[in-house]
Formats: sequence, structure tokens, C-alpha cells
Amino acid sequence: MSSLENKNSELTSIRETSKENDPYAIFENVADTLWERTELAIAKDEADRISDDAVAKLMTTALKLYAAKTDGEGRTFRPVLGKYDEIVTPTEALTAVTEVLRALRLGPMEFGLWSRRRPEDYHDTDFEMNPNDNTIK
Repeated sequence: MSSLENKNSELTSIRETSKENDPYAIFENVADTLWERTELAIAKDEADRISDDAVAKLMTTALKLYAAKTDGEGRTFRPVLGKYDEIVTPTEALTAVTEVLRALRLGPMEFGLWSRRRPEDYHDTDFEMNPNDNTIK
């Protein structure tokens, strides 16, 4: 084995060990698996095989994690995949948002008061996505 191959093997081992020691590294693999299975369930019209409780846990987890990251880090990032509506349609987004508001007994007035407007004209801004971490440049 050449010294370069040996060094690469050592680096791979270090990365794998650090992932094993990071209790949050699992999020990357789980997110990919959940995304793939969700696409499959929708494509096969089998979303009914996933329990309401499982969907509620995922939605709650996503909401809490997004709020913790944006509030705690003082920044924002695009909360859905895609550039506009090629992955999540406006109907899908509004269906989910409406039910989240309803579950918390909130209405359009509260939503309007708490809406963030950063940056201005958010929806008309041509954002550049960082493909490595789904953040906005």
C-alpha cells in the first residue's frame, strides 16, 4: 500500500470514528432515508401506510429543529428543497402550514404578526443555494 493510500485510509478511519462519537451525525443518514421512502410512498400512492403519529413526530421534529437553528444561530436558510415549487407545491405547503396553525390554535392574524421578512422580497430574490448544506448564499 502506498503512503497516499495509507494516509487516505487513516483519514477515512478518523472520519468514521468521529461520526460514531457525534450523537447528531445520524440526522444526515436518517434524513436521506426518510426523503427516499417518502418519495416512494407518494409515487406508489401508499402514504396511508405511514401512521399519522409518525408524520406528526416528523413534522414536530422538523419545526422545532428549524426554529432552534434559525433563532439560535441568528440566520435563516431555505426550509424546503428546490428553488421554487418543483419539489413542494404551494398547495402542499399551505396544507401543512394551515394545519400547524390550526393545531396551535393560531390564525392568520397571529401568523401575520409573527411573520419574518428577511430578506426583503424573500420570494422574489434569486437565491444561490449552497449544495453542501442547503443554505442560502
